[in-house]
Amino acid sequence: MTTPKRKSCHVTPRTDGGWNVKEENASRASSSHDTKAEAIARAKESAKKQALGQVIIHKQDGTIQTEHTYGKDPYPPEG
Repeated sequence: MTTPKRKSCHVTPRTDGGWNVKEENASRASSSHDTKAEAIARAKESAKKQALGQVIIHKQDGTIQTEHTYGKDPYPPEG
């Protein structure tokens, strides 16, 4: 049985002060937003439509701030 791969969306800062939503391994952003909150809302909406979705939110300096996962965890903890 093959486990489906989690689809990740990254919320990343733009050089002009806005924010992009970009799917992992995509060559271009799927959407651009003026505020980080708008970008996060769009990324969460997209991730929730996937069987296994993930939103990775970056800080202004590009480092990872937080992650959210959606869908059934393929590796549930034991116990």
